[in-house]
Amino acid sequence: MSLTCAARVASALAFAALAGCSVGPDYEKPAAPAPEKFKEAEGWKPAQPREVESGQPWWSVFDDAVLDSLEREIDISNETVKSAEAAYRAAQALVAEARAGYFPTLDLTGSAIRSGGGPGISTSPGRGGGTGTRGGFAQNTFAASATASWVPDIWGSIRRTVESDVANAQASGADLAAARLAAQATLAADYFQLRVEDETMQLLRDTVDAYTRFLQITQNQYGAGTAARSAVAAAQAQLENTRSQLIALGVPRSQFEHAIAVLVGKPPADFAIAPAPLPAAIPVTPPNLPSQLLERNPTIAANERAMAAANAKIGVAIAGYFPNVTLGASYGQESSMLHTLFTAASSLWSFGLTSISLPVFNGGLTAAEVEFARATYDGTVANYRQAVLTTFQQVEDELAASRILEQQAEVQNRAVEAAELAEQLALNQYRAGTVDYTTVIIAQATALADEEAALSIRQSRFVASVDLIEALGGGWDAAALAAEDPPASNNAAP
Repeated sequence: MSLTCAARVASALAFAALAGCSVGPDYEKPAAPAPEKFKEAEGWKPAQPREVESGQPWWSVFDDAVLDSLEREIDISNETVKSAEAAYRAAQALVAEARAGYFPTLDLTGSAIRSGGGPGISTSPGRGGGTGTRGGFAQNTFAASATASWVPDIWGSIRRTVESDVANAQASGADLAAARLAAQATLAADYFQLRVEDETMQLLRDTVDAYTRFLQITQNQYGAGTAARSAVAAAQAQLENTRSQLIALGVPRSQFEHAIAVLVGKPPADFAIAPAPLPAAIPVTPPNLPSQLLERNPTIAANERAMAAANAKIGVAIAGYFPNVTLGASYGQESSMLHTLFTAASSLWSFGLTSISLPVFNGGLTAAEVEFARATYDGTVANYRQAVLTTFQQVEDELAASRILEQQAEVQNRAVEAAELAEQLALNQYRAGTVDYTTVIIAQATALADEEAALSIRQSRFVASVDLIEALGGGWDAAALAAEDPPASNNAAP
């Protein structure tokens, strides 16, 4: 067979392989439970709805420069995100590895050997037809060859493997987006809770100053004989109790600061955030339609891509029922002299069907592998639907929390105003001698408790706002998974 004929045969087999079928089911996205609208958003208009400007990160709705600078460190220094990004690159490498199966393997080899025999061996016949025993001999052998081997993807096993690995890589990309978004949301929640501690500490400092002044007034009245010794002791106890509360707040503030340091990839010992008040506005991001959530939440997208990968693996397993064909070809040169190695007379070639294997009996191995692949796929379908339900629950939870906390904040603010007025009236009456000191203490304690409760509600509202943005996907979109490069940061409008 000539080389031209061999090439034609190879081309024909290649075309037949590429035109082969892909066994196993083609992927169709299963239905998932999706409501027409969010129940908790019905009939509620957030007091301060905010939309992110085009091209801006989702946390820009909070208009906090310190938060902005911290969030931008996530992609640079967060180790969890780095790990997810490395896993994504590894998944992409597996796709390239699987695609290599489409092509033949080609090996180039060469050798140069010098061999010889001992004195009792001769290379020429002796007289009378016998074997001579002249002195030893030596000879050279030079060879160069190219060998190719190819397993045509007749039943689509390689195509299904590539399909599965591509879907797995896309799932890994969605996992990366989810890890990034989770780190960003955790940092934002920790940051706002730290700021609440700052506000509470400032409230207690102001309260300590006020109680210190009132203690001095009470001591002066006691010295003048117009106040009882018990009033001084009560004022002193109230002051010291408030100072104790102020000191205790150092523990949670330090813990939040340390948590933020780790999120931005820095040792807590080398990291500090200066005290500052909370942002004035508490934005609530209006939700999109529930159907859009299936494309905007990276956790849902990761589970959907895992389904596609598992579906393709069914085809890989089914291909085990069919025969495998291996084609091989080689071309080389061999000569005892180097200068004649690449002449036509020294050429050697071969081409043909190297092997064909048809599974006849393997103890039910292939059937078990197919059943395993189908069961794995069914599991991913259940995981996907559960992820959808869980995400809808999270959105509904945070919508309800945002709505109810907004209402509670309005009522609590009125309670704070009333408590502050009651405290001032009690102080005036005490100075006038119309009430005892117990009335003042009760009024002051009530006012402080109401102000702390108002701060706690603000904290919960900020956290609910962040959690809602996270559940809505932080502006991410499943279209990013089609890109070859790792998904971009979650920096679009939610």
